[in-house]
Amino acid sequence: MIQVYTGEGKGKTTAALGLALRASGAGMKVYIGQFIKGRFYSEIKALKKIPHIKIEQFGRGCFIRKKPGKADIEMAGSGLNRVREIIAGGKYKVIILDEINVALKLQLLPLSGLLELMKIVPAGTELVLTGRDAHPSVIRMADLVSRIKEVKHYFTRGIKARRGIEF
Repeated sequence: MIQVYTGEGKGKTTAALGLALRASGAGMKVYIGQFIKGRFYSEIKALKKIPHIKIEQFGRGCFIRKKPGKADIEMAGSGLNRVREIIAGGKYKVIILDEINVALKLQLLPLSGLLELMKIVPAGTELVLTGRDAHPSVIRMADLVSRIKEVKHYFTRGIKARRGIEF
């Protein structure tokens, strides 16, 4: 099954991490590939302590206000290749590609590459794609799509990202 968590609201990665926690508790092996992200986020420290969960990053850090460079494209491509290996290995029952929708929107990855990857997910494996602006083709191929809508956010009042809550 393929799940997509998208939308402008807060909580897409958090929802995916909740699924990872639940799957780990059931004894399932979980792989998390974080695209774009390259910094140390608080969840990494916690996830390393949880059995059955492996996390890797394929980015140099968030670059919301600047244009991604060649190195960012190479890292995202390397991440997509790594995920193909993970899928082919058959070891993980839950595979989470965090911020892959954003990586696609920023043209760090070709749409065709992600769609091909979605086609090779074996039965019994859950693939979760997170990030804003999920491509319509990705949404069509998914079995479940959750659109998280922002109704109100404290960022609009000037409150900065907080450790342990946003990162």
